[in-house]
Amino acid sequence: MATRSALWFLAFCGFTPLTECFTFLQSPVHIIGAKVARRRRHSLRSGDISLKVSRMPPTDSSYTMTPKELESMKATQPKSKEEIAKEIARSRYLYPKHVEVIRDFEPFVEETTEKMLLETGENAWQPQDYLPDMTREDWVEQLKDFRGQAECVQDDTLVVLIGDMVTEEALPTYQTLLNTFEGCDDPTGDTQNAWAKWSRGWTSEENRHGDLLNKYLYLGGRCDMRKVEETIQHLITSGFNPGAEQDPYRGFVYTSFQERATKISHGNVAKLAKQNGDANLAKICAMIAGDEGRHEKAYQSFCDKVIERDPDGFIDVFADMMKGQIVMPAELMTDGVDDKLYDNFATVAQKLGVYTAIDYAEILEFLLQRWDLEHMTGLSAESDEKRDFLCRLPERYKKLATRSMNKAEKEGYKSAPFSWINGRVA
Repeated sequence: MATRSALWFLAFCGFTPLTECFTFLQSPVHIIGAKVARRRRHSLRSGDISLKVSRMPPTDSSYTMTPKELESMKATQPKSKEEIAKEIARSRYLYPKHVEVIRDFEPFVEETTEKMLLETGENAWQPQDYLPDMTREDWVEQLKDFRGQAECVQDDTLVVLIGDMVTEEALPTYQTLLNTFEGCDDPTGDTQNAWAKWSRGWTSEENRHGDLLNKYLYLGGRCDMRKVEETIQHLITSGFNPGAEQDPYRGFVYTSFQERATKISHGNVAKLAKQNGDANLAKICAMIAGDEGRHEKAYQSFCDKVIERDPDGFIDVFADMMKGQIVMPAELMTDGVDDKLYDNFATVAQKLGVYTAIDYAEILEFLLQRWDLEHMTGLSAESDEKRDFLCRLPERYKKLATRSMNKAEKEGYKSAPFSWINGRVA
């Protein structure tokens, strides 16, 4: 009864003739016809001469739907599970295009992991290979010789070595960061995709560096190891933000730069150790620098593959990062005593020529040449401007660095006491 009353009311309001209302209650075919008729009248009243139809086509079998109507009907069809899964996967990323690009060259990453990373276990070098063997009968003689050479190392070289070691020991922070790069993460901890394998393999090699340098310093007996350990704990607790923002492109630019910087630093400490008379330390730092060199090449080759697929996207990220500064991973280091510990450490490194502002400019110059940005073609107008900005930076940085270093040498580098070496000044 309520249904009939509603139909009478609709008819009264002019939505449909009363006869159609009664037909509505009798035949499914008429129901369809009535709906289509109403919609056609509504389109006419609204001035739409194309007589738009609903998703349900007219009962006239001779009617042909327009391409636009067919596309509309197709869009409303239920999606397959695969399509739904893909949409969900895309929506969970901040940089879906970047993720698609890096996943496209996963086979290359797999190949790089096999070529660039060393074998594990007995076939890989381990820290113990460069330290006295305390299980041997002549361990006392080995240790005496080891400590005798370590005594030759000057305090300023020792400070730079400790700073490098602290940086290496903060490895948990760096692996955590790798897992924030979208598409490069290891969600289960033992994921078997190419990126997860690279991340774990890289970490296993890097882990040896801090272990070896830590044991060298302990056996050498020249440091306050408790203060050094406090600094390591502070640094890991403080964390580190390289400005990657979960973007794999930004992550690869950063690691390409930073691995080269680390290689340069360890290589220069190796030279100083040799000059100071410690052949053991020279060999240790040279071996670590070799690892960093392999890792540097791997990350730079990942950028090669990004450039092949998305040159505009890469240039945009690279230029944006260089508007700021590539920060060093140990910038938040503190021993709980010296609030300017990192600045004082960096000053000693600059004074010794271990890592300088000139090195920073030359690394950028190297990367621009390595990726051949100057001759890159097919860029958008905006990317072309950003490329030009990047290509001008090295010369500008070199001028600023030279001016700054000349001023520091003229005024004299300020020395500071370091708790790491029992308060001695370097």
